[in-house]
Amino acid sequence: MASSNKSIYAALAANLLIALTKFAAGFFSNSAAMVAEGVHSVVDTANQVLLLFGLYQSRKKPDAKHPFGYGKELYFYSFIVSILIFGLGGGVSIYQGIAHIITPEVPGNPAWNYAVLGMSVIFEGSSLLIAAKEFNKLRGELSWWQAIVKSKDPSTFLVLFEDSAAVIGLVIVAVCMFIGHTYHINYLDGLASLLVGLVLIFVSIILARESRSLLMGEGIGATTKKHIIKIVEQDDDVLKLMHLMSTYQSPTEVLLMLIISFKSNLDTAGINNAIIRIRNRVKDEYNLIHFVIIQPDTFMEKVSPNMQLYV
Repeated sequence: MASSNKSIYAALAANLLIALTKFAAGFFSNSAAMVAEGVHSVVDTANQVLLLFGLYQSRKKPDAKHPFGYGKELYFYSFIVSILIFGLGGGVSIYQGIAHIITPEVPGNPAWNYAVLGMSVIFEGSSLLIAAKEFNKLRGELSWWQAIVKSKDPSTFLVLFEDSAAVIGLVIVAVCMFIGHTYHINYLDGLASLLVGLVLIFVSIILARESRSLLMGEGIGATTKKHIIKIVEQDDDVLKLMHLMSTYQSPTEVLLMLIISFKSNLDTAGINNAIIRIRNRVKDEYNLIHFVIIQPDTFMEKVSPNMQLYV
């Protein structure tokens, strides 16, 4: 969490430094693209605040209403962030872009815009480098995309995607502004705003997809499942692990439920001892698994030559 906090604070500082300057530049130069970039920075600033609030909420202790804790608060606020990028960031930029393509306005002195774009590239680029460096520490041997898909902490890749979209947007605005000013093509300012909006919507769809998967109860990976099955079925008192269900409550907490068929010669005390033993083995092996619920059930073998029955 400390690493993701560092990248969030860096992004928050960068966006606060440039949001007002973008609006000032857009006002004085009559540039829709710069106004769109200003909206983008304001949305990004709000997003960092929401992520920090989500991280704070997710660390609250379990209580009577939430016995498994508040870890999924982070997933909820991450999903809200993706919606804000789509609605406010992408939507406003596309609206501004289409309006200025249909009715292009003669841009004013672009000196303000170039100055702000230069500062923005420095600030946003620095934030992106910090986010990429922190994420690179976490991904290990995985590729960047594999690490994003498998990550259970959306605060790590949300900032990375936001900063990447911001830098791409700045490049688009700078190129369109230079060509439009040089060749007096007024509608390129609106086109830049439209392209920035499309980039933001594309990013928001990816972020919403990943956040939704975690919010809806994404479980542990296939490799981890196989290892847990092996741990359980190696126990001398276990006949078969019938079902394994899991869900991430937070990036650092997993809820695991095991339905196990124990050998028929065990009495109640023996089953209880086996449950305690299996729970401790699983939790010792995986620090992320904080809750292990084990339910005994009956497994009937050889009901027919080609069928096994679970009851």
